[in-house]
Amino acid sequence: MDDITTRCIDIIAKSKSIPADTVTLASTFDELNIDSLDKINISFEVEEAFSIEIPDDALSTLKTVGDMVEGVTRLRAAQTTITTP
Repeated sequence: MDDITTRCIDIIAKSKSIPADTVTLASTFDELNIDSLDKINISFEVEEAFSIEIPDDALSTLKTVGDMVEGVTRLRAAQTTITTP
């Protein structure tokens, strides 16, 4: 697993007080009992951990842990592209 995946899984596991090894990229937020408020709180932690800003409308499209990891990866790549001369 890469760093983004590991950190996202750790944040999600910690927020729900579950073992990180029970969370996979295929885990859905429904399976993990993550409701909309949990999703908002997790997004704040992810934003802080990766120094990114997740658009509010993007939260509603996230259904799995893999979706979140993919979104963070995309936002980080866009950030690098913008800041690189």
